[in-house]
Amino acid sequence: MSVNKVILVGNVGREPVVRYVETRAVAEISLATTERGYTTSSGTKVEDRTEWHRLIMWDAAAETAEKYITKGTKLYVEGKLRTRNWTDRTGISHRVTEVYVDSFDILSRPTGTNQ
Repeated sequence: MSVNKVILVGNVGREPVVRYVETRAVAEISLATTERGYTTSSGTKVEDRTEWHRLIMWDAAAETAEKYITKGTKLYVEGKLRTRNWTDRTGISHRVTEVYVDSFDILSRPTGTNQ
């Protein structure tokens, strides 16, 4: 048996990018998760560590993201990891790992928005 499951809680780093593939909406969202820094017993300071995650949402989830998610929104996300490879026009190979979102909850919206 194997499991490919990701659970993330973090803040959206920029406005979602939504496009349409034929008639299907697809959203790409940048999500930041941060491990808080600390001081060890010997006095060594460990800084905060932020990781950035590329989220991919399809169909109704992408349409919801387009309407309600903005930069700074706090999200709870469940999904699975997918890695893809491609070669750009100049012949350089690229590899990216993305989180394909199965479900999500908006935990808070940024203050000062008019939505």
